[in-house]
Amino acid sequence: MWFVFALLSAIFAALTSILAKIGIEGVNSHLATAIRTVVVMLMAWGMVYLTHAQSGISSIGRKSWLFLILSGLATGASWLCYYKALQMGEASKVVPIDKLSVVLTLVLAFIFLHEKMTPKSIAGCLLICAGTLLMVL
Repeated sequence: MWFVFALLSAIFAALTSILAKIGIEGVNSHLATAIRTVVVMLMAWGMVYLTHAQSGISSIGRKSWLFLILSGLATGASWLCYYKALQMGEASKVVPIDKLSVVLTLVLAFIFLHEKMTPKSIAGCLLICAGTLLMVL
């Protein structure tokens, strides 16, 4: 089932880029990011209440709070930079560079989470880098 959700994530991410590029025309990129963030927040909290997950808030530990907050800050910074880049550049060039996050995630997972770096994942990283380079040149 994880594969279905990952595939849906990719589809929605692609739609996000196209819809954002159209919607951001003539709009300050920071304002556009704020509007998007409010919509995402409403959707996320809607799912929390729809699935009755709100009772779990009190059981979240300090470490989890810290890292969830840091993750939120990283997400915010990413979105602000992404919208600015999307406003200034072509979606067909901005998006592949943004997707280098896959390579960076694999490297950081190896360093900080001690996940295995296999020959297959190394080859995949190199191919993603090569593909990105081909698309943006």
